Amino acid sequence: MTAPFSTSHPLPVVRLLPKANARAIRHGAPWVYANELVIDRRTKSLPPGALAVLEDAQRQPLGVVTVNPVSKIIARMLDPDPAAEINQAWLEVRLRRALQMREQIFTKPFYRLVHAEADGLPGVIIDRFGDTCVIQPNAAWSEALIEPLTAALQQVTGVANILKNAGGRTRSLEGLDDVSAVLAGSAPDAPVPVPMNGAIYMADLTGGQKTGIFYDQRPNHAFAASLARGARVLDLFSHVGGFGLAALAAGAESALCVDGSAPALALAEQGATAMDVRDKLQTRQGDAFDMLTALREEGAEFDLIICDPPAFAPAKPALEAGLRAYERVARLAAPLVAEGGFLGLCSCSHAADLGVFRAACVRGIGRAGRHASLIHTGFAGPDHPQLPQLAESAYLKALFFTVR
Repeated sequence: MTAPFSTSHPLPVVRLLPKANARAIRHGAPWVYANELVIDRRTKSLPPGALAVLEDAQRQPLGVVTVNPVSKIIARMLDPDPAAEINQAWLEVRLRRALQMREQIFTKPFYRLVHAEADGLPGVIIDRFGDTCVIQPNAAWSEALIEPLTAALQQVTGVANILKNAGGRTRSLEGLDDVSAVLAGSAPDAPVPVPMNGAIYMADLTGGQKTGIFYDQRPNHAFAASLARGARVLDLFSHVGGFGLAALAAGAESALCVDGSAPALALAEQGATAMDVRDKLQTRQGDAFDMLTALREEGAEFDLIICDPPAFAPAKPALEAGLRAYERVARLAAPLVAEGGFLGLCSCSHAADLGVFRAACVRGIGRAGRHASLIHTGFAGPDHPQLPQLAESAYLKALFFTVR
């Protein structure tokens, strides 16, 4: 896709309405909604991903933004310096800053390298798998600048392979297509082994969910593993075995991984084989709610159960239905926990904040006739930093209860 703009100045100007909160933008809020901007003929004519200088209602510059007239988020702040030039050198600065932080925390090159707004690259996700990076350019500006972004990423990291994953749900909201591509090097011809928390996960970088693996749960995998020695473990909505394999690496007696995806479960089995614990792993494919009911009918019991479902409340209109689903998961899982065992319940729904999610979980446990104490609250790892001015960046919650 050819860039629909020039990064040379002067840039067009877009202006906030008097009712818009310019102070929030000055204090780091990254988004401007369509009802906060003056929508004149010139603004409407800007191509998606175009660069502009944002001004407040008094015509004072606030910085360089990217504009997308077809998106509800019509402008995203790129740089508070209104004279900034958004080019490969600018991208390299931000990527280098992101890389420096990850290299200080992680000893191996397996992590989320860029977490969108919180790393100063709005709408951009980059996960690293050793010598391969996977980019999700979920905002129009990053799609338009995909060539300099790719070049900057190679320059900063030295990786040989860069893939574009166009499967992000938000791309359609930006008017973008769903066509993935190889941007540099080549795509791996087999799943990539990813070492985390003593386990080995197999990541399908071209056909798996998202970029191939969920790095955000790493610290929660580790906490669950601390409870798992000698335990019978149920990993529900397991994907490639995130919690189950971590538990086996920590000495669990057995792990049952349940997921609706047969390919994901096959990857979990491959990971267990690579760890030499295949005899301790079982898998079942099917609907998680049906499986919970079936396991109870079988009289199954587990010392540690972790439920990590997809986002039941991806946006505010789905919040009430999502909370009912979280409550139902807790209600069905709690009876399967052995006396004194542990139940982990997770949510990746940013619309369900910690308070309402916790309340839904406690209701579900109570309606199952069990009593529980909350022993740990977990969040995404440090390679998924939160932007304090953006509630959406604090999406992941993990609650661990002891059940009696």
